[in-house]
Amino acid sequence: MLAKLSPRPTLRRCAVTGALGLALLGTALPAAGDKAEPDLTRFYRQKVTWAKCRGDGLPKDLQCGKVTVPLDYARPRAGTLDLALARYRATGDKQGSVLLNFGGPGGAGIPEFASGGKDFMELTDGYDIVTFDPRGVGRSSPVSCGDGEENVDVSEDGTDLGRDPRAVLDQLKKAAEACARHSGPVLPHIGTVNASRDLDVIRQALGDKKLNYLGFSYGTRLGAVYAAQFPEKVGRLVLDGVDTLTEPLTEQGVAGAKGQQKALEEFINWCVKDIACPFGQDAREARKQVVRLVDSLDEDPVPTAFGEPFTGQDLVGAIGQALYSEELWPSLERALASLVEDGDTHAIESFAAGGAAPAAPGSRKETEEPDGGLVADEEIPLDNAPAALMAINCADDPDRPTAEQIIGGLDRLRAEYEQASPVFGDYRLTGVLMCYGRPRGTDFIRDEVKNVDTPKMLLVGTRGDPATPYRWTEETARRLGSSAVVLDNKGSGHTGYASSKCVHRKVDAFLLYGTLPPDGSSCGPEDGRE
Repeated sequence: MLAKLSPRPTLRRCAVTGALGLALLGTALPAAGDKAEPDLTRFYRQKVTWAKCRGDGLPKDLQCGKVTVPLDYARPRAGTLDLALARYRATGDKQGSVLLNFGGPGGAGIPEFASGGKDFMELTDGYDIVTFDPRGVGRSSPVSCGDGEENVDVSEDGTDLGRDPRAVLDQLKKAAEACARHSGPVLPHIGTVNASRDLDVIRQALGDKKLNYLGFSYGTRLGAVYAAQFPEKVGRLVLDGVDTLTEPLTEQGVAGAKGQQKALEEFINWCVKDIACPFGQDAREARKQVVRLVDSLDEDPVPTAFGEPFTGQDLVGAIGQALYSEELWPSLERALASLVEDGDTHAIESFAAGGAAPAAPGSRKETEEPDGGLVADEEIPLDNAPAALMAINCADDPDRPTAEQIIGGLDRLRAEYEQASPVFGDYRLTGVLMCYGRPRGTDFIRDEVKNVDTPKMLLVGTRGDPATPYRWTEETARRLGSSAVVLDNKGSGHTGYASSKCVHRKVDAFLLYGTLPPDGSSCGPEDGRE
């Protein structure tokens, strides 16, 4: 599924500590608008050398390459890192490349491309289609908080925070030290502002004068930042499942809980029509059963094949992943039935892992040299996705509540999250802590990404999106200004390109031929894929 926003809950101890431990680490984002720009000529002169991708099960026609970028754009001689690329070559008359970002933040592009790249084959009529693992993600100098032995086990349902919040905040500082040791030198330079600058180096290395881009979910934030940083280099940009540019992380968590609760209720309404639904045939009672199941697993987790306990919050995270697409509902129903009727967690854990767990855990070494080459697939840390998600979000967010502010507002926040969702509220509540104690993130996104002077760009918002509410599409369009053209997808699921034939057709027409739908036009739910 495209554009996963949640950390993998099967790695609960590691993932949560990654989320919260990264909060204490600093950032060193380049200042926007510096008068004396460092010399980046050597990075902009490189060209990508393509070769067949190595690895089991990869498509034969998928090619891989890399580009080298500065670790710190303010000090380009202080070290470099390599970014992993993959492409399908154009089959028609090539007019350049389209660069894809599948979301996250913290999502590696190449595994998504290898498994779902065929959805984009129509674009090869005119383009090479290219994706990448962003800095700190996948094979591109992946960040990590370790294998969990050094991490603090903070329960995701907020109980530890409720009992002794100040002690939890103190423990998180210790966890941050482990994150710094295992992540290497890339961690202070992670974030969307730097990732956007990487996009421009990739654009030049591909030989394109303008960036043609299709970004999903978090990828829309990255695309919007690029439009603000490099307006003269914008080609045809599509932002699908539009992220917010203004809301603090705590408000994003509430919005996410509301969206997921709505999607869960729609799934339950569908499920109870089937005699095989594990919650029976009454929707109201089924909703209560889901809450009771989560509570019972939090109180008495069940063992998994790997020996780790499977908790209610692990279940919440798995359900959240499955709700991104209606196509997954039958599989979710069967997985829940196996859990409820047989105590078998195997099927539901596959959703929790997002289907993209690396082959083996690993970590970056404390003594790693500043020049970072690509790592092998088997060396990608198991917690890389959640660790990168939190690192990037914190680098992008300037809000830093103090311990007193967190503790003083905790009861209000807990009530707000519980009202948003009795199932997902507690799971999302830890978002209030994820950046505690860390130096402020950049102001650039909130203050500068607005009224961009670019060619028209297409923003796709889906009415029933559980992760990026439609109002974010409207708000972001207003911020971007007259360049933004909105396509209203009246379907459901996270993003529209993969779920709606109408959206798919209109996006391809814009990227291939420059044909834009009228601003405010729509795709109906009947236009979804069979």
